[in-house]
Amino acid sequence: MSPIEFVRHAGTAFRTAGQVLAGIAATTAAAAPSLALAAATYVPAKPVPGKGQPVPGGWTFQDQYSPIGQEALKMHDYLLMPVITVIVLLVLFLLIAVMAKFNRRANPVASKTSHNTLIEVIWTLVPVLVLVVIAVPSIRLLAHQYEPAPKGALTVKVTGYQWYWGYTYPDNGGFEVISNMLPPAEAIKRGEPPQLAADNRMVVPAGVPIRLQTTGSDVIHSFSVPSLWFKLDAVPGRINEKVMMINKPGVYYGQCSELCGARHGYMPIVVEAVTKPQFDAWIKSQGGTVGGAAAPAA
Repeated sequence: MSPIEFVRHAGTAFRTAGQVLAGIAATTAAAAPSLALAAATYVPAKPVPGKGQPVPGGWTFQDQYSPIGQEALKMHDYLLMPVITVIVLLVLFLLIAVMAKFNRRANPVASKTSHNTLIEVIWTLVPVLVLVVIAVPSIRLLAHQYEPAPKGALTVKVTGYQWYWGYTYPDNGGFEVISNMLPPAEAIKRGEPPQLAADNRMVVPAGVPIRLQTTGSDVIHSFSVPSLWFKLDAVPGRINEKVMMINKPGVYYGQCSELCGARHGYMPIVVEAVTKPQFDAWIKSQGGTVGGAAAPAA
């Protein structure tokens, strides 16, 4: 083969390879939207035992999955409990010392002392200092709980009814999801805790602040999710508002925490935190809107 023919054949081979690669790239690009859509499909998450729900034999707070909850739990574990323990042990020691030293047998002649300036100063100043130490982080935690939602935060309106919940999404078309307690047999079948499972969940994106508003349709209810350190009364004729932020995707259970009638104990709350693409897919499945574009009805 002459050098000229070799160059000609090599050029043809390179052109053919380029066409094949271009075809592969085009096929991949065409398939990308389908893959993205599949990845963003919403499927109800399965609850994880011990996460976002009570556990058998539990005696303290549930694990926390919100920034406020983690701050509050840290304050309880590393400030309040040590202070309480020291005070209880001190009072116990003083009681035992008084019973041992000042009973009738050990001290037949009672003391005539009426006051002691040093002791009175100590038992006045020490409690004041203890309260100041507790007050500073308490006020800071309270302030953090009621910081306003940032501009552009997702709004979810929670309405308490006798005896179920309604979740409205005004930023996504204003549709409302009605949530009732599942029968125990159905809850167990789905792998969820009985009397805490609901037929429809409040679905929200994880990792972003959410403006949660509560109101009551008939009587006072209370929207409470212990593992998120969240509790807000739902009062008829009034809108209460607080920020909810969930660190991780998952399923988190709560209940109405205000006595609201005969079936007060049958108003479970199920909050499901998902990724933003999954949240958008769920909004579309409910017939809502995402980013101002109308979504097809489910």
